[in-house]
Amino acid sequence: MPYLNRIPCVPEPIDCRILTAALDLFVSRGYHNVSVHDVQKQANVSIGSIYNHFGGKEGIAKALYSHLLNEMEEMIDAVMRDHDSATARCETIIRLLFEYTETRTNIIAYIFHAKHTEFISNQSPIYNSSPFVKMRGIVQQGMETGEFRMTDPWVATACVFGGAIRMIQLRLDGVIQQPLGGFLDEVLKSTWWGMALGREPKTL
Repeated sequence: MPYLNRIPCVPEPIDCRILTAALDLFVSRGYHNVSVHDVQKQANVSIGSIYNHFGGKEGIAKALYSHLLNEMEEMIDAVMRDHDSATARCETIIRLLFEYTETRTNIIAYIFHAKHTEFISNQSPIYNSSPFVKMRGIVQQGMETGEFRMTDPWVATACVFGGAIRMIQLRLDGVIQQPLGGFLDEVLKSTWWGMALGREPKTL
């Protein structure tokens, strides 16, 4: 099973093996270029197991999408427990996303790179999902406490997280060749200059 922090069970249950295989295939080939038989072979399970657990390829994609968003939400919840200020929360989320881009590349690619609405029916844009709503809430908190300048919440969220997310996409595309950690300080400086804080980022 693809996790951000937890260690998968050994041996993995069948449904977890299916999701792990599907993630690797969807990211490497693209959803539309992967068949149920491809997933079945990679996961080393029967076709019947796939249909019993997920009902088909779109069911796998939906389950994987839901699982990975839950992983991201758990990460954000942990950050919110560990840090009180909006600034520290935003900086930590960006740092973790940069780290996961290097160490959990397929998970980050599926979250930030795939166009989910093109292959999951009746799916709202990912930026309306719970993890991203919580990220906007953290930015709103920063404006309300005076850490960030007051502006439209969408503009503020784009200023805080938009540059980091674009860096992740460029790294996934291979445009950026170096690990993202080397860019973290500059990204944070640019972020806080954009929010008119007039200070250097914290060292986390």
